[in-house]
Amino acid sequence: MNLQKAARLAFIAGLFLLNNGTIIAQDMSQPGNPIKDQSINQAVTSMLPSETDFMMVGLTTFGFINQSVTTTGAAANKTNSLADADRFEFSPMFLWRHGDNLLVEFEPSWDGNSIGVNWADVHYFIAPGLIARAGYFVLPFGIYNKRLAAGWIDKLPSDPTGMDVAGSDFGIGLSGGLPLGTMKMSYDVSLTNGFQLNNDGTITNGFVVAQNNGKTVCGRLGFLPLSNSSLEIGVSGLYGALATPAGATFINTNPTSTTGPSVSMYAVDLDFVHNYNPVQVNVKAQYSATMISSMTYADSAAQFTFNNTITDFFGQVSVRPSNSKNKYIKNLELAYRFVDYTTPQGSSYGQNYTESDIALDYWISWRTVLKLGYEMRASKGTAVDNTEGYINGVTTNTNNLIIQFSTEF
Repeated sequence: MNLQKAARLAFIAGLFLLNNGTIIAQDMSQPGNPIKDQSINQAVTSMLPSETDFMMVGLTTFGFINQSVTTTGAAANKTNSLADADRFEFSPMFLWRHGDNLLVEFEPSWDGNSIGVNWADVHYFIAPGLIARAGYFVLPFGIYNKRLAAGWIDKLPSDPTGMDVAGSDFGIGLSGGLPLGTMKMSYDVSLTNGFQLNNDGTITNGFVVAQNNGKTVCGRLGFLPLSNSSLEIGVSGLYGALATPAGATFINTNPTSTTGPSVSMYAVDLDFVHNYNPVQVNVKAQYSATMISSMTYADSAAQFTFNNTITDFFGQVSVRPSNSKNKYIKNLELAYRFVDYTTPQGSSYGQNYTESDIALDYWISWRTVLKLGYEMRASKGTAVDNTEGYINGVTTNTNNLIIQFSTEF
């Protein structure tokens, strides 16, 4: 569950802007203190309230998974574990604000095996509705990665497969919002180092040094057509040239073309939250498509080509009796999600994947939740070979029973 907790940024940034906390300065003129320079002492102790603030927040997730995997022609493989890569995470986030305009954030993450970085960037609040940022951040593509991926926000105990297609990268960006009469609009755009095309047709980004001179443009526009802001509809787009790594084994399908490979993505999303007394209904959905230039690839046996397009969809609905008079029932929430993920037929990673998840959540507080979930996953391989395990025509069914605890601190 990496990378993906940026939904907290708007909330935390708001806290920082509203916070009126003070700095407690050491009295450098106390007897025995070697620092006697009164000008320094005066400068430190006269620092205005709210000029500088430091805060540590973050999240942690822990859980249990009981898994059964059945592949065509093989016996079921059953395992269980206290924590795994999707059920354990500890991610402190360090925030430093200087004045009313500058906010720096850094979030490392430990998944039990290694330490990574979810994001590390600086935000500058230029004007109401206009924020500039620079550094390493989640690309503004769709709604899941930036808003829903945190364990204490997500209604289900796992991420929907394929939603991290855009990922995170180094770059610059602008974001904000503005009113449109009774409507509202939000925008989030970025310019980043971009992706590299790998020898199997997949793409990778997040390079601190650009792999070519091309840059990737990405952005999302969100529209809130109702005056109560209960509905948001978003559209996203991404385009960029793909870097070719040293020793690449692929070539352009058209041998006379001098155009290098490129990637384009688009997505549409929906976010709806409304109270129908005594329950609250929460609906979220996203469809995305990734299109990569047609190339001819080679493996140890032969050359091959394929339509390098990836499609991904998730839709979820949850119901919570938040207005119930019973203090326990009002904290329960029932959630369901469906996922459809298709990778290129004839590639080394081709598969048709579907997933149905259901979960019963108990909200201990607004940012602490205990989930009991059951997942039914089915993958049918459409790969040209077995390089990455997706054997053509073979179906793998995976059933997971998950207990997960997640909190924001």
